[in-house]
Amino acid sequence: MATPKVERLLNLVICLLSTRQFVTADYIRRNVKGYNDDGQSDEAFNRMFERDKTELRDLGIPLITGRERLSGGADGYRIERDSYELPEITLDRPEAAVVAMAAALWDAPEISAISQNALLKLQAAGIDVRAEDEIGFSAATSARSLGSESGLAAVLSAIGSSQAVTFTYRPGAASTSATRTLEPWGVVTHRGRWYVVGHDRDRAATRTFRLSRISDVATTGAPGDVSVPEGTDIQQIVTAAVESAAGSDGRIATIWVAADRAAGLRRLAARTEPRTFADEPGDVLEIEIRSLPTLARLVLGAGPDAVVLTPPELRDTVVAALDRMVEVTV
Repeated sequence: MATPKVERLLNLVICLLSTRQFVTADYIRRNVKGYNDDGQSDEAFNRMFERDKTELRDLGIPLITGRERLSGGADGYRIERDSYELPEITLDRPEAAVVAMAAALWDAPEISAISQNALLKLQAAGIDVRAEDEIGFSAATSARSLGSESGLAAVLSAIGSSQAVTFTYRPGAASTSATRTLEPWGVVTHRGRWYVVGHDRDRAATRTFRLSRISDVATTGAPGDVSVPEGTDIQQIVTAAVESAAGSDGRIATIWVAADRAAGLRRLAARTEPRTFADEPGDVLEIEIRSLPTLARLVLGAGPDAVVLTPPELRDTVVAALDRMVEVTV
């Protein structure tokens, strides 16, 4: 069965983006799904490949040609990542707030799918749709652990009017629900989950609540009663609370990353040391392992720009995942 054209073109783009070297047409035919379908003649492959190259260039994808050194200087191809990626685009604070709120509050199924699609495209274009410093809100790329959207709307409304809220909170499946009163400072996301942060009047302390565990949200007191302490970093409060609860398995991973790449891994690093790897400039990161599968996914997401040095368990997990990917694409 022939591979659909769109899938074939996407496979080709992924292949050419993932390599630092030029790859030949013969390599592409052997390794990229869609170019090695059964019964395809050399002439049919050449015609298809020429059409696909032209189509990619017509779409504005910077496909470049050069000499592949390992096979006697044959013509090879790759996509220049820096030219392929869109430049940084920014929204001002009111614009970011509107986009973030719209993506969260559109609850009709057909509109929700469209809004999440639009949000992903904006983020892929480098647009920051967060608006913490405008209304204390941060958008997520998915609705996982969002909870009640009506509850989210009520919390956001209270934040906008600087008003306290009461709600029913259940810390866990086996826990007893309790009514809490909170002076909300903002809503942010961390690892796909949504949290509201503020001053808990019942505990007389700063507290973080997962939105999926609250219900029956209602405002209390007068508008303007709530103020956010100066210098408050809501995202950092959530990160510290979640990671403190999660704990660590006690191991440290060392991962080499290419220069100016793998931003997600760099944000987790406790220590960074410049180091060249395979003649490529970069840095070795020391990262505390809280979840080995999660860290492995981040390494895989960085592609060839990240290499696990230690521990062996993490390296083996990444290699096994890459082997499975190869089996699927060949």
